[in-house]
Amino acid sequence: MNGEPIVILLAEDDPAHAEIVRRNLENSRIANCLVHVSDGQEALDYLYRRGRFADPKDSPRPGLFLLDLRMPKVDGLEVLRTVKGDPELIRIPVVVLTTSAAETDMARAYDNHANSYLVKPVDFDKFVRLMETLGYYWLVWNRNPYGD
Repeated sequence: MNGEPIVILLAEDDPAHAEIVRRNLENSRIANCLVHVSDGQEALDYLYRRGRFADPKDSPRPGLFLLDLRMPKVDGLEVLRTVKGDPELIRIPVVVLTTSAAETDMARAYDNHANSYLVKPVDFDKFVRLMETLGYYWLVWNRNPYGD
């Protein structure tokens, strides 16, 4: 790692889940900058630099996108389909982070080129461990050719 902040876009409509993610990434001591949006439309606005995210300084390209499936306004699968269908965004690693363990949701996510599919554990301690592992893998070990 070069010490540069890694922008993580978190699309999560559950404030408690967003707080768990934020705290764990903060506690991981991995240089990062978390941007939290609470619905699919806001995620697309961030990625396409629209509305309050129009200034590129306010919307740097994420090095990791954590995406919930069940969100208001625009469903997570539609967000994923849009991101992976756009040559400007396709290389952003998208990790689906959801409560759905349904095989159909998992298959649809991978059919739309999700880079990973994680089911949020109900148990708080397991959720914390999942976030620690996820942060370490994606932000330290994983190499990503995408840059902005």
